[in-house]
Amino acid sequence: MKFDTVVLGGGIVGVSVALQLQRRGLAVALVDRKAPGNETSLGNAGLIQREGVYPYAFPRDAGSLARYAGNRANDVRYHPAAMPKLMPFLYRYWHHSRADRHALIARAYSTLIEHCVTEHRALIDAAGAQALLRTGGWMKIFRTEAALQRTIAEAQQWHAEYGVEYRALDRAALRAAEPSLSQTLAGAVRYTSSDSVSDPGGLVTAYAKLFERLGGKVLIGDAATLEPSWRVMTQEGEVEAKSVVVAMGPWSGEIAGKLGYDLPLAVKRGYHMHYTPADGAKLNQPVLDAEMGYMITPMVRGIRLTTGVELGFRHSAKTPVQLEAVEPIAREVFPLGARVDAQPWLGARPCTPDMMPIIGAAPRHRDVWFAFGHAHHGLTLGPITGRLIAEMIMGVPTIVDPKPFRVDRF
Repeated sequence: MKFDTVVLGGGIVGVSVALQLQRRGLAVALVDRKAPGNETSLGNAGLIQREGVYPYAFPRDAGSLARYAGNRANDVRYHPAAMPKLMPFLYRYWHHSRADRHALIARAYSTLIEHCVTEHRALIDAAGAQALLRTGGWMKIFRTEAALQRTIAEAQQWHAEYGVEYRALDRAALRAAEPSLSQTLAGAVRYTSSDSVSDPGGLVTAYAKLFERLGGKVLIGDAATLEPSWRVMTQEGEVEAKSVVVAMGPWSGEIAGKLGYDLPLAVKRGYHMHYTPADGAKLNQPVLDAEMGYMITPMVRGIRLTTGVELGFRHSAKTPVQLEAVEPIAREVFPLGARVDAQPWLGARPCTPDMMPIIGAAPRHRDVWFAFGHAHHGLTLGPITGRLIAEMIMGVPTIVDPKPFRVDRF
């Protein structure tokens, strides 16, 4: 089995890369150990975040640092045993999160974010997945007027700098938009130019099926068998390709390391659980309880409750203490019914210390490309990343400048 390119990784980024290459006339194989969309891409909140021009920074104020150090915050928990190994990464993350550095990062990052909705909608139309798309944005809800006003000021800044659209909702407007939410809430900010989907895993599957309809090949295989130049074993035999794209999310560092690249990658773990809505309640859009650190989203499986960040090793056992902490809080905000899932789902977001993905050619290998490290915005940036990698591989002008995302910036 010979191809122009083999893409390693069947998540939203890998599938998008494979699809964009196949659409441009290359023969592409997509290889993963599972069917597409069944790892990290399965478990997110379904947001396509046009407002996400500033990637999530490390807190630098003393109050937040003290709160997180106690390891009882709803939005961030950590595994103490992992901290010695993670501290160098976290220090670099903290360094890049200083306000002036964060602003410079946003200038580059926003060039990708700018295209996230349009690139997704183009693939959704081509894949016939319109039923999964929900337009009109998503919202952050607030319990206190002070927190609401701070976020409105932030949204005004994002609008002035990057054209991010938003709408501020007072108590009455929030009640009209989401009648089933608690009436004690002070208000909300809705990011109206963002989209969301009701089944992230299903969206990846739809993109993978479009890839196959265009002639692409989806194969179950082991990326760890990758050998120059370039071969990988699958259940159907050995695949040989002229080039390889590593797009394996939180597992990408292992393959990069095998090729001799020591990249600063870590993971932010997160959990989700689905619930039936109780008492005829309805949720119309994804909702972030900004002061409590969890999100509820209407999905095809039910109301999905997603947690914040858990810092630890990718392979460590589940410790869903955040989910247990926020579930009763979420029940006070929205009438959640019974749990749908037998066990909490756990996923890991692949992160870099400067909060930007790694997208580009491997410096010391001909025809090796990297596309990973998207942290909280894997779903958001999958299609635009796929397009950018495809344009670089094809040697044509790129939709955005890829230099800020190059591998050798580290």
